[in-house]
Amino acid sequence: MIRRRRMVRNYDPTRAVPAELVSRLLEHAIRAPSAGFSQGWGFLVLEDAADRELFWQVTTPPEAAGSSWLDGMRRAPLIVVAHSNRDAYLDRYAEPDKGWTDRDEARWPVPYWHIDAGMASLLMLLSAVDAGLAGCFFGIPPECTASYRNAFGVPSAFTPVGAISIGYPAPDVRSPSLKRGRKPVDEVVHRSRWDRPD
Repeated sequence: MIRRRRMVRNYDPTRAVPAELVSRLLEHAIRAPSAGFSQGWGFLVLEDAADRELFWQVTTPPEAAGSSWLDGMRRAPLIVVAHSNRDAYLDRYAEPDKGWTDRDEARWPVPYWHIDAGMASLLMLLSAVDAGLAGCFFGIPPECTASYRNAFGVPSAFTPVGAISIGYPAPDVRSPSLKRGRKPVDEVVHRSRWDRPD
C-alpha cells in the first residue's frame, strides 16, 4: 500500500466514492496521533457537485484557471479539507496534567496542530489506496483562504492545512518532478551524529 501511494491528479468522474468508503476514510483519519490527544482537527467533506464546484471557484487563482492539472483535479468526486485548531492544543496543555497555564505558543517546538492534521491526512491517503481509490493532497493558496472560509462558513479557529481530492483514478500524467528521483536512504539518514557519514 505504501509503495502504491502516489499523488493522482486525474479521476474518473463517472464513479462516485461509496458512502461506506467515505466513512472509512474519516474513521481512519481520526486514528492519527495527536499531541496530548488534543485531536484539534476538523474535516470539511465536499461530495455534492455544487459544493465541489464552489470549492474550485473560490480556491483557484485567476492565473491557474484552465490548467490541465486543474481539469483533472476537478473530476474528483470527493474533496476533504483538513483543518487544524491551535487553540485546542493550547487549551489541552493548560490542563492540570500538562500545566502550561500561560498557553504560550512559544513552548511548542513546532506547531503540532498542523502536523497532526497532516498525519490524519496521510492516513486518509493510505486508506484511499487500500480501498482501490486514489488521492492528492494540495494546499489552498493563501490569497484564497478568506474566500474559502466565507464560502463554507469555516470558523476562524480552524486553519485549512490542505485539501485532499479523492476518487477512482483515471489515466494520469505523472508529475515531471518525479524525474528528480527518490533520494536514497543513505542520503537522508544520519546515525549517531549528523556531521559525519553513515
